Amino acid sequence: MSVQQYDRIGEAFEGFKSLPLMRYGEVPSFLGMVGDVTGKSVLDLACGTGFYSREFKRRGATNVFGVDISAEMIAAAREMEQRDPLGVRYEVGDVARLRQLDRRFDIALGVQCLNYAEDVAAMERMCRNIHRSLVPGGEFFVLAQKPDYRFDCASLEAYGFRCEPTGEETETGPRVRVTALLDPQPISIVSTAPRREVYEACLRASGFSAVEWVPLRVSEAGIREFGEEFWADVLAHLPLEMLRCRA
Repeated sequence: MSVQQYDRIGEAFEGFKSLPLMRYGEVPSFLGMVGDVTGKSVLDLACGTGFYSREFKRRGATNVFGVDISAEMIAAAREMEQRDPLGVRYEVGDVARLRQLDRRFDIALGVQCLNYAEDVAAMERMCRNIHRSLVPGGEFFVLAQKPDYRFDCASLEAYGFRCEPTGEETETGPRVRVTALLDPQPISIVSTAPRREVYEACLRASGFSAVEWVPLRVSEAGIREFGEEFWADVLAHLPLEMLRCRA
């Protein structure tokens, strides 16, 4: 499912990061949670077109390797690397079947990654592969749909998105359709919003510890741009959440 969806999007996926919720919520929150990467190696899983791969390389990471299941996404990432060479490497790969890599990394990123596991066993395989790819004490940072998000709250359209349940339930949690209101063509993606206990159980079963949930925040730049009142609805019912843990 995820391969076909993302293969159709390609480089248009970069447009997601320009929408208000991404630009002033997700991106600064995730960068802030990961923190200083100077001199560290970074494994970016489900890297898409390489937005975070490039950003962390610019912020001083010494070695950045991006993996994504979509060949079209990796093609777009490699094309951007050719246009603006940073030394980021990319590879097509499925995190649930991740090959043994030639090195271990200090940091792993999983932005909208684990929520594509088809069941609990697949998520645990993903987590085990990620744990195996980190140095002892390495950190894994996750961003995904908030596990207990309430869909009957205020609309997210002012922030660039629609978020709605499909009515389907999987072993890990409900299926969710997220539509990015891009101009001229909105883009919809269906994934799962795994339950909080599913994330925690899979991570701990794979050897991760110190699992900590971290809320998104709106940056000062976002407050200046739109004002505090604009953000009230999304801050009351955040649709995204982050977590961090240690190998």
